[in-house]
Amino acid sequence: MPSFPGVDYLDFDSLLSDEEKLARNTARQFVDAEITPLIEEYNRDGKFPVQLVPQMAELGLFGASLKGYGCAGMSNVEYGLVTQELERGDSGLRSFVSVQSALVMYPIHAFGSERQKEKWLPLLQQGKAIGCFGLTEPQFGSNPGGMLTRAVKKGGDYILNGEKMWITSGSIADVAVIWAKCEDDVIRGFLVEKGTPGYKAWDVHGKYSLRASVTSGLAMTDCKIPAGNLLPGVEGLKGPLSCLNQARYGIGWGGIGAAMACYDTALNYAKQRKQFDNKPIASHQLVQEKLVWMITEITKAQFLALQVGRLKDAGRVHPSHISMLKMNNVWMARETARMAREILGANGIVDDYCVMRHMNNLESVFTYEGTHDIHKLIIGERITGIAAFS
Repeated sequence: MPSFPGVDYLDFDSLLSDEEKLARNTARQFVDAEITPLIEEYNRDGKFPVQLVPQMAELGLFGASLKGYGCAGMSNVEYGLVTQELERGDSGLRSFVSVQSALVMYPIHAFGSERQKEKWLPLLQQGKAIGCFGLTEPQFGSNPGGMLTRAVKKGGDYILNGEKMWITSGSIADVAVIWAKCEDDVIRGFLVEKGTPGYKAWDVHGKYSLRASVTSGLAMTDCKIPAGNLLPGVEGLKGPLSCLNQARYGIGWGGIGAAMACYDTALNYAKQRKQFDNKPIASHQLVQEKLVWMITEITKAQFLALQVGRLKDAGRVHPSHISMLKMNNVWMARETARMAREILGANGIVDDYCVMRHMNNLESVFTYEGTHDIHKLIIGERITGIAAFS
């Protein structure tokens, strides 16, 4: 199978360093060699290709932008380019890496005790342990502050009760970062280990989206957690929201990858598919209009992602910048997938091509890690000073 040539209309690569291109190209080769040949089968069967975890660990993909504890210490731009390529392979694989890195390793790295860091970060980085992130609940998604999960201090332990939903990797996780309200009504994070009495995980079935990803529910019933499993470095919603910002940043780059895959598929198909006087459909004005829209929006998304990445590396990024990145680029990818499906016609709905899989996956990505509309409100508050959702 030929390697992916990339999508670069305005010489985007000229703005990247050699290290940034190396990180992207390494991930690109991994996707071409290991993910693309098998992903349609795993998507069809609704299974996660767990055998890829050691390979992803060996490439340094877990906690890639963190420093120490065996992590690769990539720049944010390098990490973004990696997530772009992973999502070009499949949103579910990128989601797995995002959760492991941004939602599990990051809070332990940023808010954990040294004992917690030394115990978990090397294992997670090496793929010898898998983590999940428990914030969303059946009743509360966009309003995480309304969570019902409670943690009550009892001697040297905390007793957790509650339920979490739509948890990536939940049933295969060795450790869960669970956010709960304590008796003082302050949200705190806890490390809940697999096998803890009262802790249960189950899988969500019947998904039409992210089928190659594990999606779970979690329940805690009088779950006794040692006080030493409390993340000591943060209190309040700023803890989980800071984690979500890390994940949203990678998603903003990931959307570009999904769009690239759909655009490249549609372009090649349009040049080969012939109709009306044996001419390729790429010669038709309406088809060209769709392809031009795709390449233009992908190009704009690339420069938006790069600038947000540069700001993040400089320590100058604002959460609303990341909201614009996630909001715009996932919307762009979703529309690109739909247009690509139109160009492929009936062939667009079968998994001989990647388009319908990406199209279905992007419906989830459009909603999770902050819905499209919630990100609009975050940006709206930034530019007006008025919080419309408060």
